[in-house]
Amino acid sequence: MDQSESFVCDSSPLSEDQFQCSICLDVFTDPVSTPCGHNFCKTCLTQYWNNTQHCQCPLCKETFTKRPELKINTTLREVADHFKKKSGLDKPEILCNVCGEEKLKALKSCLDCELTYCKLHLEPHNYVPILKDHKLIDPVKNLEDYICQKHKKPLELFCRDDQTFVCKYCTVTDHKTHNTVHIEVESGEKKTQLGKTQIEVQQMIQDRQKKIKDVKHTIELRKRNTEKEITDSVEVFTALMRSIERSQAKLLVVMEEKQKAAERQAEDLIKELEQEITELKRRDTDLEQLSHTEDHLHLLQTYPSLCSPLHTKNWTDLSIDPHLSVETVRKTLSEILKGLDKELSQTLHDKVRETELRGVQQYAVDVTLDPKTAHPNLILSDDGKQVTHVDTKQNLPYNPKRFDCCANVLGKKGFCSGRFYYEVQVSGKTDWDLGVARESVNRKGRVNLKPQNGFWTLWLRNGKKYEACASPPAPVLLRKKTQKVGVFVDYEEGLVSFHDVEARSHIYSFTGQSFTEKLYPFFSPCSNDGGKNSAPLIISCVSKTK
Repeated sequence: MDQSESFVCDSSPLSEDQFQCSICLDVFTDPVSTPCGHNFCKTCLTQYWNNTQHCQCPLCKETFTKRPELKINTTLREVADHFKKKSGLDKPEILCNVCGEEKLKALKSCLDCELTYCKLHLEPHNYVPILKDHKLIDPVKNLEDYICQKHKKPLELFCRDDQTFVCKYCTVTDHKTHNTVHIEVESGEKKTQLGKTQIEVQQMIQDRQKKIKDVKHTIELRKRNTEKEITDSVEVFTALMRSIERSQAKLLVVMEEKQKAAERQAEDLIKELEQEITELKRRDTDLEQLSHTEDHLHLLQTYPSLCSPLHTKNWTDLSIDPHLSVETVRKTLSEILKGLDKELSQTLHDKVRETELRGVQQYAVDVTLDPKTAHPNLILSDDGKQVTHVDTKQNLPYNPKRFDCCANVLGKKGFCSGRFYYEVQVSGKTDWDLGVARESVNRKGRVNLKPQNGFWTLWLRNGKKYEACASPPAPVLLRKKTQKVGVFVDYEEGLVSFHDVEARSHIYSFTGQSFTEKLYPFFSPCSNDGGKNSAPLIISCVSKTK
């Protein structure tokens, strides 16, 4: 930033008064300085000295024995010009219609005289009775556009019925029964709307700038995660025989192609967002200039086009997943298994499950139990991390969120997008239910745990029977009894999967589901069964597998 820009940056406290010539009362044009240090427009000061007997400063009245040679202050001119541009004041200069050869800058236009005057020639309008009632406006070039061509009177009113400008005589003739208001009233209302539109445009700019930042951050995060996945995959392949080296290369190509595709997608999104920002900034600048204009006619003529909706996209739901899909890795490796013998297949299978568990653990969230939803026979720990079933029902107030028949409880926080994961310690129990439930599930009376009713759960019965509560129920066979269960949800993919954390293995997945409501973590320690199932369900801190 050069020096002149530093004086008039957006956060600068400088105002128009500080760049104003005291003769023409406008921002400097070709400013010059007198020996006493005051600044004026060159034309204004020259004209002033031409009309006075003594050569003196118009401001402090210091007299100079010799008329100073005037040289333009280039630094002040750059600052003043930059201020005009920033403030929307750099409009074409309008000159007085009455001045002789050396015309001065116009101060006002008279709609009754149909002339534009400088400060000197405007003086009669201040004291001549017949002129004092004339309608004066800021100087304009196209003065005829501000005068009714039918009655030759100023266009001081606006007809809302016909959306056109009228004079006072029009209101008693062609527009007699129409809704007309003073032009300043209509302009004021439009300025208010302009202000609101400008705020909306500025917010759209900020939203898109933030979205660009998010896209860049996400793609960088995805790149790092991709590199980590590549490293993990290399570890898998180096543990196997040379017979799978070609399969290793195939997997790496798939993963790198997906990364490149994601980067191309991000570049296209950023380019499109930047194009919208450029258009929005252009609209913002036009709105800013128009909101400060006193040219009511121009404002009302330009208003419809500037306030018309922009053809922009809704970027609210834009998201780029920073992580390589675990399902993609698993499917690619599953194809490799077909050509390997049983021992190598099992080794690779175990490695894939470990990789999958590490992948879902990245989405670990802090889950606490919601006492407002807990059945009266459930006791929650003070930290909301444990739930136990007791025989004595607590005397709790009625709550529409509370389960009143089945010993269930939900997590406090619900999720309506993205991915989340949590782990629950189930050791020492013979019966339990775990999973997720949608917000609108029935909480009164008996509950049938199945997806059609808004539940995606896994349960244990009699200490040995594992079953996914699907339709129909799906029995699950495990090598040994699980001690800790991990629950993972990918909302957009419609996936709910269960994992044996200690065995680092996948238990069961609900796939192809369609979620439209918030999903809440779901827990049921089931009946304590006379003490046989008295152990609590414990929400544990996720320690990522190595």
